[in-house]
Amino acid sequence: MSDTPVRSPCINVCHIDSRSGYCEGCRRTVEEITRWPLASEAERAAVVAELPGRVVRKRLGVRW
Repeated sequence: MSDTPVRSPCINVCHIDSRSGYCEGCRRTVEEITRWPLASEAERAAVVAELPGRVVRKRLGVRW
């Protein structure tokens, strides 16, 4: 196990997609974002490991 802390995946593009429930910037849920400061390194690593498989659908800018 590495001694390097797991860094936050936040890129300061903070908008929760209403369909997926994921942040459009970091792909975390609101619960994961809120819990991050209190999470253990193992919990943080588990969240980061899941992020590549999460998809946030980009909107086309069309409003109906």
